[in-house]
Amino acid sequence: MNSSNEKYLYDRKINKLADVNIWMVFPGPESFAMSSLGYLWLFKGLDELEYVNVERVYADSVSTDISVNSLDMAAFSFSFDTDFMNAFAILEKYHIPLKKKDREDTAPVLYAGGPVITANPTPYEDFFDFFIIGDGEDINNEVVKIYSENKDLSKQEYLKKISELEGVYVPDLTKFVKKRTKNLETCVYTPIISDKAFFPNTFIMEVARGCANRCGFCIASYLNLPLRSVPYEKIIETIEIGLKNTNKIALLGAQLSAHPRFEDICEYIYQKIQAGKDIEMSVSSLRVDSITPNILKTLVACGQKNVTLAIEAGSERLRRVINKNLTKEQIFNAVEIAKNSGLKGFKFYGMLGLPTENPQDIEEIIALAKELKKAYKGFDISFGFSTFVPKPNTPFQWCAREDSKSLENKSNYIKKELHKSGIEVSVSSVKWDYWQAFLSRADNTIGDFLITVYKNGGKLGAYNKAAKIHNINPDKFAISSRSFDDKLPWDFIELNPDKAFLISECKRLISC
Repeated sequence: MNSSNEKYLYDRKINKLADVNIWMVFPGPESFAMSSLGYLWLFKGLDELEYVNVERVYADSVSTDISVNSLDMAAFSFSFDTDFMNAFAILEKYHIPLKKKDREDTAPVLYAGGPVITANPTPYEDFFDFFIIGDGEDINNEVVKIYSENKDLSKQEYLKKISELEGVYVPDLTKFVKKRTKNLETCVYTPIISDKAFFPNTFIMEVARGCANRCGFCIASYLNLPLRSVPYEKIIETIEIGLKNTNKIALLGAQLSAHPRFEDICEYIYQKIQAGKDIEMSVSSLRVDSITPNILKTLVACGQKNVTLAIEAGSERLRRVINKNLTKEQIFNAVEIAKNSGLKGFKFYGMLGLPTENPQDIEEIIALAKELKKAYKGFDISFGFSTFVPKPNTPFQWCAREDSKSLENKSNYIKKELHKSGIEVSVSSVKWDYWQAFLSRADNTIGDFLITVYKNGGKLGAYNKAAKIHNINPDKFAISSRSFDDKLPWDFIELNPDKAFLISECKRLISC
């Protein structure tokens, strides 16, 4: 059931004679859903259609306005590999069988999209009728329109009809699917302002999509290529929409500063503040080599005290391997500019267990952290690390993941050494990262495994138990390297760049 404490920034069509009843399902709490830009934008697209009655459903929804008996379709948004847990819970709550083979032909059509699905939908083939691959703005409306126009068809006939669409994957019917890519003529923004959002009353807007830097491990970069920037004039128009409804604005993009007029955008905000407008603005992250005084003066004026910078690795050699070509001088220059601009601190993000990493690379990240701390006393410097997870459709999808014991030793060593210098450090769970790698690179044979994990509560022990019950060696997917000749579960997805490019890029980077 949707919250009444919301402000819609578009003209809703309340009284409709709907042909199609849809749930837009977010397999997480309402607070996360109301800060999920893609999920809300797709909801808006359907909500504006005269023939659609659409409701948002979350993991913590108490009830629904659209009953299961009158439900035609349910769309699930997968942002994280473990989202299947809440998705299964929602299905069970409303007595919908988990596996599609156990549902009647008259049961609602269930489909899924989002970054997890675009990267590799095969682990979820047992549960969903079809999948959206790539940008969902247009294709989501298209599949619903086709359903509305063909309600006399059986489910299988409907699936055959949409299987021919670009960006739609129907298991058993689709041999190859081309990722749907959307041009950004307009700015995607938060269409519903809510104080229940994780970022309360915040207007989030997408300035750019994709990232031209193409770090070898980065799924956010490769899934969203090519880099696309929203025209400056559209961004300014969208900022004004936001400021009419809230004073909190967040700019979103994997490579924000690559926008050709990013400094102009910041200057526009800065001048409004100088004119007396109260604005709180935050940015998702910035590249070290894109930090400028003009950008930071705006962030400081907007009340931002800290910024996250991804440097990934401590040595220049390893940064070249991952395609993050930053020098030590650029890192120190960024901190210098930040301190002089009035920023209070940086959180540096790094990764452990990257391909070709050696002990010297670990020592260099520790040395870099200590040198920064010593050089900039009073400036808040902290570090956060995750461990390398080989992701589908990236150059490093063929690379091995280091074993958990070795990664835990590195994690403990880094924490101990940085704590000695008073540097705050956090490291993601090595064990959970292992299972993330398993889920990322798995195939369509793990459906029963996922159900067993769910039935046993989804903790780490449930994964280990499910592997034993179903006689699965998780190392096969989680840590093993792959040959370039191997047929990968997700090879049927046609991306740009293609597999040949990913292979050549992997060879190039590993040889750095």
